[in-house]
Amino acid sequence: MESSRRKFVQGTAAGLLLGGLPQARSQGLEAAKVVIGFAPGGTIDVTGRRVADKLAPVFAKTAIAENRTGAGGQIAVQAVKAAAPDGATILLTPASPLGLHPFTYRKLPYDPLADLVPVSGAASFDYALAVGPLVPAAVRTVPEFLAWCKANPGQASFGSAGAGSAANFIGAALGKAGQADLRHVAYRGSQPAMLDLIGGQLAAVVGPTGEFMGQLKAGKVRLLATSGPRRGKFTPETPSYAEQGFKDLAYLGWFGFYLPARTPGEVVLRLNDAIRTALSSPDVVDSLAALYLEPYPTSPQQLAGLLKTETDFWAGLVRTVGYTPEG
Repeated sequence: MESSRRKFVQGTAAGLLLGGLPQARSQGLEAAKVVIGFAPGGTIDVTGRRVADKLAPVFAKTAIAENRTGAGGQIAVQAVKAAAPDGATILLTPASPLGLHPFTYRKLPYDPLADLVPVSGAASFDYALAVGPLVPAAVRTVPEFLAWCKANPGQASFGSAGAGSAANFIGAALGKAGQADLRHVAYRGSQPAMLDLIGGQLAAVVGPTGEFMGQLKAGKVRLLATSGPRRGKFTPETPSYAEQGFKDLAYLGWFGFYLPARTPGEVVLRLNDAIRTALSSPDVVDSLAALYLEPYPTSPQQLAGLLKTETDFWAGLVRTVGYTPEG
């Protein structure tokens, strides 16, 4: 892994300084597309479409979003990996396919470090631990929830949007840290888990905070913690895991923009500038806030650093949980 990281950093630096490759000048692009590995209507899809709307005409004459779903975002990564390195095909991905999947799959069809060039962060969010009516109203904190789980082992469960997901590992690591046997229930998406949570069939759900806000406002769920390094902008009354003594669970989720490896450095920097400008637009900021996301623009080098931090975080957490990679 360290060897791959060195190659990645060297390759990124070379790409940004490169003068020898043909310069596919971004102002000459007829069309660009933002490839998104998830279905239309979700938070990452809306983020990609809002930014794509702003890329024309400053980066390309036209720009669209294209959904290439499947394998938890891996199909989109493969599509961009195989694309021409001219700036016309842009990946918007959550961190998981690049930072988590190397530890949950025995073999990936791409190298997260060698096959992509980082451009900019897009949006950030935290994960929340929500409990429903199965858990007594007197339970208001994470330590109290873990104590209740130990006292009620038959009901000690949490759901997530899928086995091997970020939420799966955060919940499993919480159980390990609190020495509570939390049974994981994997769902096909967040909504089925939410239905069981508010219906009293499931004690808790771990997922992006924004997914709970409607039910939180309706009084149907309670948030016990969020995963960010500090209290979330949209949930200032909910303490973080770190505040409650679980510093190893401090984690900020993010979406990021990438280009195929060997994309000329001039194109990377022009796209970075266009994305940062888009993310500062008041209408984009408002659109993200409606989804409980915060704009997260970065330099290419900062995004490379984020991925390294991400990889290190999941390496430790997956090891702690003892997860066996899939085939």
